[in-house]
Amino acid sequence: QLQLVESGGGLVQPGGSLTLSCVASGSTLDSYVIGWFRQAPGKEREGVSCISRGGGSADYADSVKGRFTISRDIALNTVYLQMDSLKPEDTAVYYCAADIACLPHMEYWGKGTLVTVSS
Repeated sequence: QLQLVESGGGLVQPGGSLTLSCVASGSTLDSYVIGWFRQAPGKEREGVSCISRGGGSADYADSVKGRFTISRDIALNTVYLQMDSLKPEDTAVYYCAADIACLPHMEYWGKGTLVTVSS
């Protein structure tokens, strides 16, 4: 059973950066497409980014394109989300998820890490 654990969230000022990590156990991440999702208070969960199994391609939501970068380290069984030029509207709980494709309802989910962008 694949298990995912996110880390790296915290409080950051607008314009700042954070890097989120998603560490897998129970299986190897290279068997899955990995996605980052987020849910802001009072809003529905939305997709942020997905990376292919081989890491050769990635997709981003328009709202984060050019500011966020997803990557994976197969050896460490970890996927990262580098977030730059953060805005208050990026405040949310961020989740990583895994499945055979990038889907709104992925099969495996972590418990999330909170990112707060505020001065």
